Amino acid sequence: MHASLTIDQTLPEDGTAGTLVGRVQTGAGPCVVAIREEGVFDLTPIVPTLSELTNAANPVALARSAGAERIGDLAPILANSAHDRRDPGTPYFLAPVDLHAIKACGVTFVRSMLERVIEEQARGDAAKSEAIRQKITAIVGDDLRAIVPGSDKAMELKEHLIRQGAWSQYLEVGIGKDAEVFTKSQPMSAVGTGALIGIHPVSTWNNPEPEIVLAVSNQGKIVGATLGNDVNLRDVEGRSALLLGKAKDNNGSAAIGPFIRLFDETFDLDTVRAADLAMLVEGTDGFRMEGHSSMSAISRDPADLVAQTIGAHHQYPDGFVLYLGTMFAPIQDRHGPGQGFTHAIGDAVSIWTPKLGKLVNVVQHADKVPAWEFGTGALMRNLAGRGLLRG
Repeated sequence: MHASLTIDQTLPEDGTAGTLVGRVQTGAGPCVVAIREEGVFDLTPIVPTLSELTNAANPVALARSAGAERIGDLAPILANSAHDRRDPGTPYFLAPVDLHAIKACGVTFVRSMLERVIEEQARGDAAKSEAIRQKITAIVGDDLRAIVPGSDKAMELKEHLIRQGAWSQYLEVGIGKDAEVFTKSQPMSAVGTGALIGIHPVSTWNNPEPEIVLAVSNQGKIVGATLGNDVNLRDVEGRSALLLGKAKDNNGSAAIGPFIRLFDETFDLDTVRAADLAMLVEGTDGFRMEGHSSMSAISRDPADLVAQTIGAHHQYPDGFVLYLGTMFAPIQDRHGPGQGFTHAIGDAVSIWTPKLGKLVNVVQHADKVPAWEFGTGALMRNLAGRGLLRG
């Protein structure tokens, strides 16, 4: 499946009215860029890494710097970002993160929380999922939105579930006081819009996870947001939560983009809280699945999730990005009754929301996704060679 990337399909509904920043691969190396009405502008001589920009006292002012040189028009750079039409000798977009730690939150929505419980009970066997789903929802119901995690009411529910033999580690982080925060992937490993995303070849039950991703400074200040696909192997994590690393961190499994929209007069955290996400999966076999997710249904406020990630207990000197979790857990049968959904190679996955635009990726086995070879050391050597590192 081809990932078609055009301006109309990629930019937010208000175009370049917001402050959009990202990264572009050029012949010289990765560049920090601002996306403006006049085109794509190079910020690298001003701020050599996107991490430095998001850690700055005023990221918006840096993004709007008048001295930035124009790299080119947005349309051809976007078109060249599609994995199957890419000319590596001309500019294309990368994931809009570099030195940031890549963190993620799980089971922050009731629906996905119940699906994680089902995965655990099914021990990775998709064929058992429907019967277990009916059993679990008969005990806990399918609407726990009124339950505030960590509250007295939540603790009463926990005791009830324990007595019913239905307690789970996923319910613990879903309604308990502590959120699930894990390392999704390594700095520099995320892929951007148009790129292939990877699923481990051993997996036969997996799914996309459309999410909003916050950009957070090293002081814990939320400075912007973008979109992400937290590609997940349901069968691997379902066998054991101790396999979370294998289920979540594979080559190409962290997609982020297309751009970070910085908080300014057009966009803030309340915009994120009110966001509605949409997702479309289109297979080469004609399969089509749509999904919708509303941030208003999240169990924990985004600011609380950030506070549980960074503080006196843990620091991130280069800042971090944080996937906020998803309410979308696909159960639409694809390969037969009771089999639920799983990816097929070639699936095109599109995730969008009006204020952040659209992230598009195509599914491939992780061992066939281009190898990740340009890490932090390579970036430092490249920037030094270009005379862009400052003391």
